[in-house]
Amino acid sequence: MTQRTHLTLLTIFFGLLVFFFSTFVSAAPQNTLNMVQHTAEEYVKTIVDFPPKGQLTVKAANLDSRLKLTICPEHLESSVPGKQSLTGNVTVLVSCRSESWQVYVPVRIQLLLPRVVATKPLARGVVLSASDLAVQMVETRFQRGVVFEHPQQIIGSKVKRNVNMGDAIQGSDICLVCRNDSVLIKAGRSGLNIVTKGTALSDGSLGEQIRVQNTKSKRVVDGTITGVGEVTVNF
Repeated sequence: MTQRTHLTLLTIFFGLLVFFFSTFVSAAPQNTLNMVQHTAEEYVKTIVDFPPKGQLTVKAANLDSRLKLTICPEHLESSVPGKQSLTGNVTVLVSCRSESWQVYVPVRIQLLLPRVVATKPLARGVVLSASDLAVQMVETRFQRGVVFEHPQQIIGSKVKRNVNMGDAIQGSDICLVCRNDSVLIKAGRSGLNIVTKGTALSDGSLGEQIRVQNTKSKRVVDGTITGVGEVTVNF
């Protein structure tokens, strides 16, 4: 081979060497960024209280590609700094102690639970029937107060304020017992169960305490709403 051929081959060799080295260098930081995201997601999954009927989705935000993180030779460490609520968005601190770097990773948490929702717009005063209700998966961060998993819990209750189609029915939207409604008053003591009729003196939802008047004795007592048109009194 001539000297020019040797120089050409050397030039090609070094060119390929530089190309593969630069490709490796650029790929290494991206792989590290992907690992940081994955680590943040897996850590959140371990600290979120995940109910058996729920659906959990955890997604880390894309990190700035300009971050130049060296490859960490050990397991990455994760923590949630400060007092953060584990609903909606949370920030995870991922760090590599030996390489002295750390990254804050925004993570989106979506936890869905089965809830009773309105199948149509519900106006105030509507008495709920089975056709008005369905069960759908609803994100927990949009739920407030008392919510319901089964339509049977609230069929026959009355809507107190307008509810949009698709919205989860909340305890404050309805009254399982409404003022002046006739109710069953249940009382129990020492294995003896007594059922009598009464009149509700105020509105209330599941688990709330209201005052009711016994139809026969006219006595007014406090009771806890345990179902549609049903109040339980403890003596």
